[in-house]
Amino acid sequence: MIRGSNIAHSEMIEEAGEPFKEPVRLPIEDALDLHAFAPKEVPSVVEEYLELCRQAGMSEVRLIHGKGTGAQRAVVRRLLRNLPGVLSFADAPSQAGGWGATLVRLKPADG
Repeated sequence: MIRGSNIAHSEMIEEAGEPFKEPVRLPIEDALDLHAFAPKEVPSVVEEYLELCRQAGMSEVRLIHGKGTGAQRAVVRRLLRNLPGVLSFADAPSQAGGWGATLVRLKPADG
């Protein structure tokens, strides 16, 4: 779960590499790097993050999922297809990550 607006997530990691003990606060910026999250956390993190972005008045954000096998990209895209606050999504331009990132256009929070 994402709460608030900023905290260094590395401060919350236990020395043994255990999962976070408390919710992680992320800055509400125009890009979110999903590499820091366990795969099972990605859907809830993305959903909450996009809603916070909409509430902050953002119209476009970039989700960085990496290229790898494409599994994380597929999870993100499957989720985006079903979120009512998403207008559209596509691969980022090559200089912004190409198919390793997804640009998401958001509906206004009041609309």
